[in-house]
Amino acid sequence: MKHLHIYIILATLLCCIGFARPNNPVSTQANQQTGQTTADTTGTVDAQLRSSQRIDSIRQVMAARRNKMPHVSRPSLRAQYVPYRPEAVISQTPATSLPTDSLTAANDSTATDSIAMPDIETAVVPTDTIKAVPSDSISVIPAQETTATADTLAADTTTILAADSAALRTPQKRQSRLRMEKVDIDSEVDFTAKDSLVMLGQDIANMYGKSEIQYGKQMNISAENIKMDMVKSMVYATGAIDTAGEEFGLPVFKDNSGSYESKTMQYNFKTNRGFITDVVTEQGEGYLTGGKTKKMEDDIYYMTDGRYTTCDNHEHPHFYLQLTKAKMRPKKDIVTGPAYMVLCDVPLPLAVPFGFFPFTSKYSSGIIMPTFGDDYSRGFYLSNGGYYFAINDYMDLALTGEIYTKGSWGLSAQSSYRMRYKFSGNFNISYLTTVTGDKGSPDYSKQKNFRVSWTHSQDAKANPNLTFSASVNFATSGYERNDLNSYYTDASTENTKNSTVNMSYRISPKFQISTTASIAQRTADSTLTVSFPNLTLSLSQVAPFKRKRAAGAEKWYEKIKLSYTGYFQNNLTAKQNEFLKKSLVKDWNNGMRHSVPVSATFNLFQYINVSPSISMNDRMYTRKIHRSWDPAASAEVMDTTYNFYNVFDFYASVAFDTKIYGFFQPMKFLGDKVQMIRHVLSPTVSFSASPDFSKPFWGYYGQYNYVDNNGINQTKKYSYFGSNIFSSVGTGKTGMVTMSLANNVEMKVKSDKDTTGIKKISLIENFTISQSYNFAADSLNWSNINTSLSLRLIKNFNLNLSATWDPYTYQLNESGSPVRVNKTRWQVGKGWAKLSSTGTSFSYTFNNSTFKDLFGKKDKKDVSKGSNTGQNTSDMPTDMASDSKEEDSKSKSGSGYELDSDGYAKWSFPWSLTLNYSVNYSYGDFNKEKMDYNGKFTQNLSFSGRVQPTKGWNFNFSASYNFDTKKLAYMNCTVSRDLHCFTMSASFVPLGPYKSYNFHIAVKSSLLQDLKYDKRSSSYNGVDWY
Repeated sequence: MKHLHIYIILATLLCCIGFARPNNPVSTQANQQTGQTTADTTGTVDAQLRSSQRIDSIRQVMAARRNKMPHVSRPSLRAQYVPYRPEAVISQTPATSLPTDSLTAANDSTATDSIAMPDIETAVVPTDTIKAVPSDSISVIPAQETTATADTLAADTTTILAADSAALRTPQKRQSRLRMEKVDIDSEVDFTAKDSLVMLGQDIANMYGKSEIQYGKQMNISAENIKMDMVKSMVYATGAIDTAGEEFGLPVFKDNSGSYESKTMQYNFKTNRGFITDVVTEQGEGYLTGGKTKKMEDDIYYMTDGRYTTCDNHEHPHFYLQLTKAKMRPKKDIVTGPAYMVLCDVPLPLAVPFGFFPFTSKYSSGIIMPTFGDDYSRGFYLSNGGYYFAINDYMDLALTGEIYTKGSWGLSAQSSYRMRYKFSGNFNISYLTTVTGDKGSPDYSKQKNFRVSWTHSQDAKANPNLTFSASVNFATSGYERNDLNSYYTDASTENTKNSTVNMSYRISPKFQISTTASIAQRTADSTLTVSFPNLTLSLSQVAPFKRKRAAGAEKWYEKIKLSYTGYFQNNLTAKQNEFLKKSLVKDWNNGMRHSVPVSATFNLFQYINVSPSISMNDRMYTRKIHRSWDPAASAEVMDTTYNFYNVFDFYASVAFDTKIYGFFQPMKFLGDKVQMIRHVLSPTVSFSASPDFSKPFWGYYGQYNYVDNNGINQTKKYSYFGSNIFSSVGTGKTGMVTMSLANNVEMKVKSDKDTTGIKKISLIENFTISQSYNFAADSLNWSNINTSLSLRLIKNFNLNLSATWDPYTYQLNESGSPVRVNKTRWQVGKGWAKLSSTGTSFSYTFNNSTFKDLFGKKDKKDVSKGSNTGQNTSDMPTDMASDSKEEDSKSKSGSGYELDSDGYAKWSFPWSLTLNYSVNYSYGDFNKEKMDYNGKFTQNLSFSGRVQPTKGWNFNFSASYNFDTKKLAYMNCTVSRDLHCFTMSASFVPLGPYKSYNFHIAVKSSLLQDLKYDKRSSSYNGVDWY
């Protein structure tokens, strides 16, 4: 009993040996079924027993794992089994059970004591991502740790089992059956497959179903089928064909240079070289497709039989350049050998020996390629070619030119500049020399014209005290008629051009200085009116007598306020060809004007405002003109002296104004829609007085005597300063009373659209009538009656009218000319006054939504459908909603038409019509029978429109109508068609002196802008339309 525990331990060991020995025949029988025999008999029986025990242990683990899985039959994968290397199949399909007879043992015939490795195909492991690790990092797992091995196989990362001599508990040291070799790969390789992944040993992996390989951050390959060879560092990628015979899952290669789609692809991790067939990649504005492409390690691609096009239909482009040979540097350029153009699968006899396509998006200087064409009168030309200067990040410059075969040429400089939060602008200077006809022929002419345009704007936050802006549009009178780019634009019909440059500086909150330069140009007669420099000094209203520390009520003198405005102007009006020949002293008109108004406002009887004021004006000139009569020449003679002269005048006035409110509520039997009508009257009565500054006391006027054609002595009074820029002071003593009445009528109505339930409608925005009476005048005391009317007819449109009414009659003087006489119209029974002048202008654009906006009508059906659709979509699950959107988009793309919610094709007809109309009425010819002036209307009408009958067609037109000739003065029509990657347009001017036409078809892309065809006429060729 002393050694009883020793006997118990020995008995337990014998029992374990007894249970282990019956498994040996099972291993032998399995080896016989697989046709594997032990060729080398040098091993001992103990070694065979230990080897058999290890195999049985692995089989038991795999069988237990296999019995829990459903059966999956993959004969295509089994056919790739290599008997001499371990094989593993990892699948994402649900685990299914496999038949027990599929478990086979394979042994290495070259080894002395072989170890039969289980067929790892039976281990179906669901996984999403498998990382390939080098062979020298393979973990060695002891054979007795079978439970841990089974769990490891079920994990996402597959660890290959290796032999371990210590785990087999062999007395002698044995070598592992798996060799550890270092793989020449610099980065980690991540690979995934949606369907399955077949590992052939440690080095080869076959992936099926949306496979993807990520090699560090350098490269990514995705395809339907991918084969990866870790020994050769090679990746082979192909697509697949579905049941309908369509290809899907084509390989896509992505690296730092871009994305490349192809039919087949080979890539070497080690050398960074690859071979691609039928590549599709976007480079610049176009696509490089087709051919065989070889990728080099320096990211340069060599291609044969490729195609370059800007059409996004890769399978069947509308046009392309067939490249026999090409070299591509991604995102930089393509250099090609011989290439020819193919249009709609038809090769054209348009070939080039070489080509260069730059793609760089980097801001840099470079050559601007010119465009070519022909003009009827100037011949073939190259235009818009030159050099682009990338000066810095804030400014650039483009120097371009044009040249014609018949002698015409031109130069231009364009620049844009921008500094964030400070300013931005651009300028364009162009010079054009136009030669028409043959030298020595009667129709030969040579013209020189130029154009300057400049826009500049300053950010409001840049400097609150200093602002600078410019809007310059100056051109010689013949520039628009000779510039090719202006033939079919509204610029060719512009009669006036205005340019302004303005700068202002606020010295203090009350004091500001500004300067302006302006040019007004009439191209019809080439007249220029230049005003430069113009200087303005202004002091806003201040109260000089206001106490700094006020105590008690405000004193009456504290209400006195004054302001100051000073002007300096210098201008000249002359013809374009005479402008530079004018004298600065004798021809330029300049002067200064100072104005100091002083005013105050007091309240009388709480309802009447009393506003006395006095205004003082001073004019400073450098020129004085004395006039006299020359009896010998029977003409007026002028004598100009240059010195400093001062002209001063003043006047005083007092005004009374108030507001009177009237309300009217319609009777109940008329309805309750109208709540109230309000009428606001604003009467104003003012008195003003000034002395007669034409008296000799002031020295501003002179007079001379002359004998008229009838031999009667006449006296003419004239001003010495009447021709100066600010004119002269008025004549006659003034004691005038002015009456003005302003009206405003508004109405409040019930409205469901307003949150308050009441809407205010303006019936008369403003109606003002005013007239004055001069008590100091000896005749013609009444002034003209001035009226103004403003009506808000519809939303966002006001009609403004102003008119002048004449209260006096007319008679003929001794010479037979009509003169105004001191008899009012109401005295002779001709009414109160006659309309002498009025005018108005308006512009409005009509389009598809005009009437909806005007009358507020909406399609209730569309609103209900939209609300229902939105509700249903929100109730849908996200995936179902996305699927419905995809199906909807497919149906739209498949049919080519946009469908509404009912499934019908949407029909839209976008259009717009813009009308510009102005009308003016004034006195015309004098009717001696009625002893009155006849009225004369002057009307101007211009209109432009756009019609889009289909998605690709566009019709544009613009015209002006002359009411005097009752004909169209000008018309320009353009028809354009969107041809996917092409654009086609035809423009013509059928009327007027510039009758011409132009046909243009070209590639949309600016990169291939020279792939075009132009056919144009000229205004010089006298196109006959009838």
